[in-house]
Formats: sequence, C-alpha cells, structure tokens
Amino acid sequence: MTPFKLTEELLTSIEGYIDQQDNMALRTMMEEYHYADIAEVINELKEDQATYLIKLLNSEQTSDVLTELDEDLREAILGNLSSEEIAGELEELDTDDAADIVGELPKEIVQEVISAISDRKHARDIVDLLRYDENSAGGLMAKELVKVNENWTILNCVKEMRHQAENVTRVHSIYVVDDGGLLKGRLSLKDLLTASMTAHIRDVYIPKVDSVNVNEKPEEVAKIMSKYDLEAIPVVDEIGRLVGRITIDDIVDVIREEAEKDYQLAAGISQDVEADDSIWELTRARLPWLFLGLIGGVGAAGIMGGFESMISNHAILFFFTPLIAAMAGNVGVQSSAIIVQGIANDDLKGSISDRLIKELLLATLNGLILSAALLLFTWAWKGDFPTALAISISLIAVIIVAGIIGTFIPLFLHKRGIDPAIATGPFITTSNDIFGILIYFWIAKTVLGI
Repeated sequence: MTPFKLTEELLTSIEGYIDQQDNMALRTMMEEYHYADIAEVINELKEDQATYLIKLLNSEQTSDVLTELDEDLREAILGNLSSEEIAGELEELDTDDAADIVGELPKEIVQEVISAISDRKHARDIVDLLRYDENSAGGLMAKELVKVNENWTILNCVKEMRHQAENVTRVHSIYVVDDGGLLKGRLSLKDLLTASMTAHIRDVYIPKVDSVNVNEKPEEVAKIMSKYDLEAIPVVDEIGRLVGRITIDDIVDVIREEAEKDYQLAAGISQDVEADDSIWELTRARLPWLFLGLIGGVGAAGIMGGFESMISNHAILFFFTPLIAAMAGNVGVQSSAIIVQGIANDDLKGSISDRLIKELLLATLNGLILSAALLLFTWAWKGDFPTALAISISLIAVIIVAGIIGTFIPLFLHKRGIDPAIATGPFITTSNDIFGILIYFWIAKTVLGI
C-alpha cells in the first residue's frame, strides 16, 4: 500500500482527472489507496466531483468510503444516488455501518432502500438494528458474529462455523448459546482444535464471558472493553439472548467522540460543532458560555466596587487582583480536571468527603508555598509588610476555596447525572474568579483593619 499524504498537487491532479472524465487514470490511482485515504480526498472535493468519484469506485470501495466521509457530504452524496444504488452499497457493509447510513437517509426513501436490498436476511438485520437508540450498545452493535450451539458436536460445529464465517469480516470470538439463544460462554480455538470430533461443545466451552446489555451506554461499553482489553464484546437482550457484538473499531469512535465533546465543554462550547460549521451554529455553541463569562465579569466588577474606598487608599491591592483571579481559576481547573479524568477512567476511590479532605490538604500545601514566595516578593517590592501579609493570606484562602470548589462541583454534577466535563470550563473559572476576588478583598480588609 502506497504511503498517503494529501497535498495540493495531488488534489489538483485528481480534480483534473475528474473534470476530464479520465476514468481509467482515476481508477488506477484509487486502487493504490486505502478507503480511508480515498475518503480524505473526497472530503476535499466539491459535491458534484465527490459524487462522480464515488460512482466510479467499485462497490466494495464505495461502501467502505461512505462510512469514513463527513456526515454532511455523505448525506449530499447519498441524495444524488438512487435507492437501488444505495441498497447496493449497503449490501457490502456490516449491518452496524449499514444501519448508521440508513438512519441518516430521509424517511421517505428508507423503505425503498430496504426493499431494494437483495439479501433479505441482511435487510432484516438492518431493520432490527434501527429500532435501538443510537446512544446504546444496541445502536453500536453489528449482527455479524460466529455462534455455536452447546449441544452440537465438534464436527457439526466446524461445518457451521465455516458457513457463518463467510459473512464475518473478522472472527474475534466464537460464542456459545443454548437452544433458546441464551449466551452461555465462548469457545477457545485451541480447545476446538484439540477436542475429539465427536465431543460436544458443552463439554469444552468456557462459561466465563464478558457481555453487555443492549441498553448499556456506549461510554460504559468502552470502559469494560478498555478494562479487559477486549477486541469485541457480545451484546445480549433483557433475557440474556445473544443479539450481536461490538468491535473495538466502533468503541474507538465512541472514545474519540466523547473526548471531543468533553474538550469542547471544557473550552466553553455547549454543542457538537466543527470548524467548518456555519457562523450561526458556532455562535449558538459559544455564546451561552460567553454570557456566563460576561455575568461573572460584571459580578467581579461589582464586588470590587464595594471595596472602592479601600482600593483608593491601598492601590497595591488593585494590582494584585488579576493574580488572585488567575490563581483561583487555575487551581479550580486543575482540581476539576483531575476529578473529571478520574470519573472518566472510573478509578476514583473513596467518598466525596475523602476527596475533599485530600484536596484541602493539597491546596493548603500549595497555598503555603506560593504565598510565602508572594510575601517575600511583595515585601521586597513595596516594603509594606502588613499589606504583603494580607495579600499572601488571601492567596492561601483563595487557593484552598478554589481547590475545594474544583473538586466538589464535578463530583456533584456526576452524582446528578450531568456531564462533569462542564466543570473544567468557563463555569468553574468564572465561579472561582468571583469567589476569589470576594475572599481577597474581605481578608485584606480584615487583616489591614480597614
């Protein structure tokens, strides 16, 4: 396979072949690349050029490329294909990918596309998957798998496996079920090869097998597969019947999407948006958090206004206001980021009170070190020990409060079923800014006796 790097020259060359309708040159070029590379090229083309190139590819290439395209472009390309053409591509895909594409089609043509699929079992499996919530294990799973009955002999098992494996791209595991389809365990390939041909599956299979329910959240499936290093995991329904499997490639997509979502929340973006989205969509995603920042800034300004006379008599306090606000925000984000990461990895130990006590001790230690450095600097700079002491004591208090807030809020949100990633963004920064400035001026006023 030729190493791929999309350059302006390559893109221009491909566009030229399309404009000239040089089909032979295009086919020859596309045969050298992986379908993911072809999708990268198509994502950069105009809609009419993308549609032309898609129709030029062989059916197997086309189906794989469609799964890798940007959603908006894929929707536009599918709109330029007939129901029969779409059905032909769906037949080449695993049922989970096919169901995802059917779910994006306009409702008025879904029935036409399903009816046009010649493999009726494949069509039934796609329809079956469409009934599951996309944000569930059922919405992620594929129907393609290899399963054997516990009552079969090894000889019958091998024959049936050969037949089933024809429709499975990768055989990660062999699942064992009973006559009612209930998942009983898994079959080791080594045990299969070494057992007598007349032995029964129930005598050699491994009863221990990890599985997930069809209604399980994708994030939980990802945690299980990551914890046990699984390449695939079987999916069962409410009564334990084997209904499908989820493979690692789908879980990688879930992990990436969740990471992108958390990153956007941490950056103060409340919707799933991309750089190429419209200005209006980007504005709607950013504006709520910017308003929160605006309200926080107005609140901080109002607090400072209440200490106007003190600031007039001790102007040095004003110059340290940005430092206090920044330290409060930084400590809060650090604390919340660690907690959010722990929640995401499911490795937080102990109760909320234990976490708060640990954060209190940590914040106190950090505060003492930083405030000692600030005390020496301010005293050496201004020669005013009482003021330097007031600022330093304020810094300790602000760091402690910010650390506790940064720890408590994500834990509280998680308990309430709210994504704790929201606590690493402008929400935590703004709240700590306000509390930090209030604490700063109140302590300074108390220590200086103003």
